[in-house]
Amino acid sequence: MARVRYGARTEAEIEAARAARSTLPDIWSTGVMALWESDSDAVAAVLPPPLEPAGRPLVRAAISTVQLPGYPLGAGSVAVAAVHDGHEGWYPLVMPMTHERALTGGREVFGEPKKLGEVTVERDGLVVRAALARHGIAFVEVRGAVDGPLPLPEPVDKLDFYFKFLPAVDGGGFDCDPVLIHCTRREKVRRLERISGDVVLRESVYDPVADLPVRRLVELTIGEKTSDQRGRAVERVSAEALLPYIHQRYDDPQQIHDGPPEGSVR
Repeated sequence: MARVRYGARTEAEIEAARAARSTLPDIWSTGVMALWESDSDAVAAVLPPPLEPAGRPLVRAAISTVQLPGYPLGAGSVAVAAVHDGHEGWYPLVMPMTHERALTGGREVFGEPKKLGEVTVERDGLVVRAALARHGIAFVEVRGAVDGPLPLPEPVDKLDFYFKFLPAVDGGGFDCDPVLIHCTRREKVRRLERISGDVVLRESVYDPVADLPVRRLVELTIGEKTSDQRGRAVERVSAEALLPYIHQRYDDPQQIHDGPPEGSVR
């Protein structure tokens, strides 16, 4: 009988897949990073417990493209500075990805708030434009010109916070208590340049980052970097405390509050 491809994988196949993941070469991306000070009350308002605001109300937008062989990828994020249990890091609100392959693993394994979207990084000489867009709206756009190289930073560990959860099948919260994830990325940079320009935030009901206005632009750069990541579940969190924030993950919040009618099949 021909192999049934939905059938169980052999132990050897599973181990081979694990080994392949552990020996991936460095994958370098070209990206624009914008860092700004925003409104402290607005930043605090988007942080689910037990996350707390950092010392400065910082927002970071990262917009990158990766020229994988036969599989060009656009990846971005908008995150706010946060603290958990003395650890300083970032809480991403939205992470647009241009392909489902990058989206599913991040959401299911790490709890990353990834969504399909459009990611653009363009450079023509010294002129740079980068944008994150969904539903036809470029809700973050960076425009400017390169005005000189910057010293290369040493490799550094950067921490992101995610919440991993399963909405309940009856629409009444979660199937089990959510988990707070610490995801550490070891980042290396091989090229870095300063940009003189600005950040434009556009109104979008799906990605309302315009609620985090640019009060003062702190940093604007373009560069080439690579990173790996490792995550760990650090604690179970209050389902009741997290529930008011899970709309951040979805374009239509009703889809996780409207459990199927009794006896129906979806």
